[in-house]
Amino acid sequence: MRRLSDTIDRLSTMRDAMSRFQPDDGAGRLSALDGFGSNPGGLRGWVHVPDRLAAKPALVVVLHGCTQTAAGYDRGSGWSQLADEHGFVLLYPEQQRANNPNSCFNWFTPEDTVRDGGEALSIRQMIATVVTRHGIDPARVFVTGLSAGGAMTSVMLATYPDVFASGAIIAGLPYGSASGVVQALDRMRGHGAVDAEMLGDLVRRASPHRGPWPTVSIWHGGADATVHSSNREAILAQWRAVHGVAAAPAQVDTVDGIPRRRWQAADGRVVIEEFSIAGMGHGTPLATGTADDYGAVGAFMLDAGISSTCHIAAFWGLTDDVATVEAMPASTHTIEVDRSSPQSAPKPASMPLSVGQVIDDALRAAGLMR
Repeated sequence: MRRLSDTIDRLSTMRDAMSRFQPDDGAGRLSALDGFGSNPGGLRGWVHVPDRLAAKPALVVVLHGCTQTAAGYDRGSGWSQLADEHGFVLLYPEQQRANNPNSCFNWFTPEDTVRDGGEALSIRQMIATVVTRHGIDPARVFVTGLSAGGAMTSVMLATYPDVFASGAIIAGLPYGSASGVVQALDRMRGHGAVDAEMLGDLVRRASPHRGPWPTVSIWHGGADATVHSSNREAILAQWRAVHGVAAAPAQVDTVDGIPRRRWQAADGRVVIEEFSIAGMGHGTPLATGTADDYGAVGAFMLDAGISSTCHIAAFWGLTDDVATVEAMPASTHTIEVDRSSPQSAPKPASMPLSVGQVIDDALRAAGLMR
């Protein structure tokens, strides 16, 4: 049985980590997406359409983490920089505080994680609108996200596998691993693992789709104190079961000094790849000062010597494109971080908190309680 003191310590750490990030509410390089449907999840939508597009451009859906904004995550990850060079379109769904006090996508709420319901349907409606307005190749729609956005990426791949060619989950959790606050907190800590075959069944039952399934790129820091790295193995188990591949990878190599494992389907296609970055905390891996220097180091944006943005785009074949065609309007409506946790700044002095207050504050900071 887990000790109460252990739970309080972890909750307090999570509360402090989340409270240090100050979101930037500016739009940055993004334009608002309006008129995209009934929006049952009450989300906002933002797009970035480069001045020049590749012929029949691809679409990348990017899901921010807790306490982040769409524009802030775009600046940190560098996706719009890469999109400008290779002519693909970006869609950034954005959580609103009315839905979650810390701007987390509600990846653990049953009504938001089913096909044709809640936040999942809002994101699907945004995709359909952007595909139509900007001439997107419907066979090249991709999704990625960090933390709660990574968990929501798992949701989208499971509930709409017919929409996505591939996805990339960064510091996330497997689909269906939690259906409420208590389970979500346990899963984030690495407790209560679900059987691998059962994880696969959760995806297979989430939609009427029967294949082919999206390919998946999985990224996680080995020193992640917010979402335990055991979730990486759970995501792997889930998608190995879905794709019906062996537990042992077909290929093991290194990319920019980081170990990579790959699993192949019977036809030789790589259907799963995984990067486990030893010593890295909770965040999106960047590679400052290199040829892949996209984005900017900051809270939950970590200099790990490898750019997840660049490598994910390459995995999807997006960097083979060349921007050649003028874009349509954006809308028809108007540190070297030491590979450890980024939350290392000294904590301001505060009044002692009661046990109940620590737990409540931390749950709210993690987006697990309103």
